[in-house]
Amino acid sequence: MPERVTRWRKSSRSMNQGACVEVAFLGGDAVAARDSKDPGGPALVFARRQWTAFLGRLRDGR
Repeated sequence: MPERVTRWRKSSRSMNQGACVEVAFLGGDAVAARDSKDPGGPALVFARRQWTAFLGRLRDGR
C-alpha cells in the first residue's frame, strides 16, 4: 500500500512571518495542527467537530 502524504496548509493571512499554525485534514473525522517553525515536531489532532467549534470561538472573539 502506498504511503499517504499529509498536505499541510498555512493561512493566507500569515504573510510569511514564520510564526504560523499549519493545518492538515487527515481524512475521516481528523484535523491536525502544528507549529510551522517545527514541521518535524509534534502535531495536535482533533475531531473535526472540535476543530470547527474552536474556529467558531476564534471568530466570535472568545
